[in-house]
Amino acid sequence: MIGLIYSYNTQKTANVAKEIKQLYTAQDITEVNAEQIDGKTFQSFKYLILGVPTWFDGELPNYWDEFVPELETLDLKGRKIALFGNGDQIGYPENFVDAIGVLAQILEKRGAQIVGHTSTKGYTFESSKAVEDDKFLGLAIDFENQSEQNTPRIKDWIQELKKHFV
Repeated sequence: MIGLIYSYNTQKTANVAKEIKQLYTAQDITEVNAEQIDGKTFQSFKYLILGVPTWFDGELPNYWDEFVPELETLDLKGRKIALFGNGDQIGYPENFVDAIGVLAQILEKRGAQIVGHTSTKGYTFESSKAVEDDKFLGLAIDFENQSEQNTPRIKDWIQELKKHFV
């Protein structure tokens, strides 16, 4: 079972999550509202897909930020976690999808394996905490500047995730 955790109150992130759930047909996916997440629920999934939009100048949304203290106490060894997030590479080129990188670092420190890295090719930005070895640590979505590429990127990403979530 895969946990798909995102804020139900975010339009763009929710749209991506719904598309992921619709296109990911091989396994059951349980949606969980990130605004109500707790450690017990989080740890009940072996595989997780987390929706993490970047707010302001590279920050986590409040609901993820508020969960970080509990998250930092969890043992996530053996968990495979994929991250997707929204950003604006033109409006915020210095911290495009930074929240993916911020959350990935916290999860890795707790023993999680981050899966679903994607290419930075086709994006134009100056820097991002979500980039490691010329790849994003998850799926970068830009509704403002490249919305026509969202569905193809999601489809490709799901194929990559299916290699890890077995």
